[in-house]
Amino acid sequence: MADEPLILVLDEGTTSTRAIAFTLAGQVAALSQAELTQHYPRPGWVEHDAAEIWDKTLAVAREVVAQVGGAQRIACIGITNQRETIVAWDRVTGEPLSHALVWQDRRTAEACDKLKARGLEGEIQAKTGLLLDPYFSATKARWLIDNVAEVRGAADAGRLALGTIESWLVFKLTGGLHVSDASNASRTQLLALDGAQWDQALCDQFGVPVNALGEVINSAGAIGKTLPELFGAPLPITGLAGDQQAATIGQGCLSPGETKATYGTGAFVLANMGGRLPQSSNRMLGTVLYQLDGKRTYALEGSVFVAGSLIKWLRDGLGLLTSAAETEELARSVEDSAGVVVVPALSGLGAPHWRPEARGIISGLTFSAGRAHIARAALEAMAAQTRDLATAFAADGAGWRKLGIDGGMSANNWMAQDLADMLALTVERPDMVETTALGAAMLAGVGAGLFGGLAEAAGAMRGTKQEFLPAMNEATRAARIAAWDKALASV
Repeated sequence: MADEPLILVLDEGTTSTRAIAFTLAGQVAALSQAELTQHYPRPGWVEHDAAEIWDKTLAVAREVVAQVGGAQRIACIGITNQRETIVAWDRVTGEPLSHALVWQDRRTAEACDKLKARGLEGEIQAKTGLLLDPYFSATKARWLIDNVAEVRGAADAGRLALGTIESWLVFKLTGGLHVSDASNASRTQLLALDGAQWDQALCDQFGVPVNALGEVINSAGAIGKTLPELFGAPLPITGLAGDQQAATIGQGCLSPGETKATYGTGAFVLANMGGRLPQSSNRMLGTVLYQLDGKRTYALEGSVFVAGSLIKWLRDGLGLLTSAAETEELARSVEDSAGVVVVPALSGLGAPHWRPEARGIISGLTFSAGRAHIARAALEAMAAQTRDLATAFAADGAGWRKLGIDGGMSANNWMAQDLADMLALTVERPDMVETTALGAAMLAGVGAGLFGGLAEAAGAMRGTKQEFLPAMNEATRAARIAAWDKALASV
């Protein structure tokens, strides 16, 4: 219907930023996307231009608003974003003070090691659910203060604003509102899982000024309104969530024990833990899934740093592929990987290993191995990494009954079946795999009062799904696991 209200989602990812307009039935009414420049100033360093993120996000949002007929069609806005990436900006001018440090950036490994040497990791993990690793925002924020004169100057003058990407976008959209939703705030290592606002002791340990951080708020509700000149009318912002939390909601994992895996730039598995504070003895992460009306729902998470970015590197870095989609055809063209194993530690190893110094390898190469075998081994690495996580989740008492998958890589049918085979579990994939944006739309719909709660939103907006059932024999599975474990041991 031409006058049907729409939910506008700003989905700001690692490699691109998108705007998507959803109907209340979960259908995509319009979409616009723009690629983001990746900056690699040194090995292990990954940066984004925060001004480019804002400019391109605003551009795609305006394009979608125009496509659907104007601001009067938009009932509300939801935002979902790459997590842990930290932006420093001047709260007076509203301009960034340096490049944003991306979640993949490893430059603070030494700072994390120093904190570990002081025996602080156990205390910090107990409070935040997070391990000491460059992945998280706190040490990145401190690095910016220590190493960028403009950031240090703004901090000294009381003008510094620090925030994750949703915080940056809300500031720019509203003309100065400085907030962070609880799901994103829980990824900074500066928020206790059960703390309403930033933890002063954590801020002191990491050397991050608490007055530079925005107010921690609910993931849905009346958050703020956009400046009227941006879209022709002020639009309410009513939903915020980190991308992996949003994908978990978009998959309908609303009850304790329900689990999803998103395969995008990295791979992220989250299991809903309800209101129970997540504790891991197996180097999994505890995180806020969402906060509604001041009440938090938690998740146990395993994060793999390299998934789709491995395929992108095979295509762009090595020239082995003409497109990411080609991997499925190549994988099917050979009976096995000819002994080739890829350990994709191109930016270190994430959960459950947490080895920032690890580097990727391609092992088992012989003259019988060709392009197709390497492509197949790259896809097999996704199942191998996921299985490592499944083992750790089970050891923490959060074993998977089935696995919902989403994200760009999950469209690969061969990989989806390989996951089912290697996990010996049913794998479910929704027909609309972009569940990250859908979850943000669901939150925004609840926050705007369009739905009575997330269960109602899920019932209205989630579509049909496809199942992949395990079919691999145990001997083949065991051989694959042994080959992976051997390769992993040599990294």
